[in-house]
Amino acid sequence: MHSIQRHFLALILATVAIVAMGGMNQAQAATAENLDRDSQQALQTLYQVQPVAQTLSKTAKAILVFPNMIKAGLVFGGSYGEGALIKGSTVVDYYNSVTGSWGLQIGAQSYGYAVFLMSDKAVNYLETSKGWEIGVGPTVVVVDEGVAKNLSTSSLKDDAYAFIFSQQGLMAGISIEGTKISRINR
Repeated sequence: MHSIQRHFLALILATVAIVAMGGMNQAQAATAENLDRDSQQALQTLYQVQPVAQTLSKTAKAILVFPNMIKAGLVFGGSYGEGALIKGSTVVDYYNSVTGSWGLQIGAQSYGYAVFLMSDKAVNYLETSKGWEIGVGPTVVVVDEGVAKNLSTSSLKDDAYAFIFSQQGLMAGISIEGTKISRINR
């Protein structure tokens, strides 16, 4: 690896680590009870804004909810958050979500996202993988307003549907492509 590439990689990793540590300091205070409550509240907020999400919840095998993601960047950036896997109305496990990015970006923001796992295949992949990178494995469709208008229980054909919600801050564009989701202990 060339010296410039090593420095570039080191800078990316340092930026992600700083963002993740900031997120972890906040998240470490989040007990299992806090994550349970925050995840359930985030779902209720999502259902009010996107009624199609509530429709999906009725047939989803599980829902992975990250109620409070923190994203920061100055050319290089990253995001971090912790969430819960919910089956029925019960939280069954905990996960973190980490993303690194680079490009024209500056600022910080918070947001939440939920992934509705519609098939046993998607749930099994999440539970058995050593970390799920969105974009690899089960097909995930990010639901925006256009997709939401045409989505019904009869048109569901993908493994998972993701909703991004409660966006606050001074940074444009949220993408979960390339996000790494890993199981954690709480």
